[in-house]
Amino acid sequence: MIQQMENSIALGRKLIDTELDTGLLNFIIKPIVKAFYDYWSRNDVREGTLKQIQVSLDSGKELLINGNNEQNFNKIVEESFPKYLDADQASRNCSRSHKNYEKLKQVAKETFINYLKEVVKFLEVREDVEDYGDLCRAAFTKKEIAEQNLMKQLEFTERGIKIIEEDPSILRVPVGKKIVVKTLRRGFERTKAEFIKSLNETYNQK
Repeated sequence: MIQQMENSIALGRKLIDTELDTGLLNFIIKPIVKAFYDYWSRNDVREGTLKQIQVSLDSGKELLINGNNEQNFNKIVEESFPKYLDADQASRNCSRSHKNYEKLKQVAKETFINYLKEVVKFLEVREDVEDYGDLCRAAFTKKEIAEQNLMKQLEFTERGIKIIEEDPSILRVPVGKKIVVKTLRRGFERTKAEFIKSLNETYNQK
């Protein structure tokens, strides 16, 4: 999870180079945007994402300890989701008073629920595993199941991006909303392709 975060941050910086074109003022504005992105990614993104990872792992562990049933699952979701949402980058960088914020919040909740189900599957693995690929194959014995789960997560991300694309005024960033939206879209398409490739490689090793 942490490696995926680092890869996404690196990709975001690379995409700023390709998406940012401010004409004659390029040599002045581009360094400013890059500096802002570097500060933001070093602090806000890492802090928030690490918190989300910890909330997901703690919630999964608590669910296994107290019993993985529907009642406990729903209880943990209601208790843990506010902490997950508080660390969510979309929530942090979008206006909570915007008319579309509740839609974004709902997508975040569905994402967390699906993450929690996935984390529980990983934590239930009892076999000795060497790496993440082994862990995936032990948790999801069939490629079709892992693929279905990945597609579901990608669908949630797609829905969140579309909400922002349809009305960028939801973003709290003072300038560069179009750049942010283009970078989100381009980054998502690149990451989606990489995730699908990685999943195929993981299950072709069997």
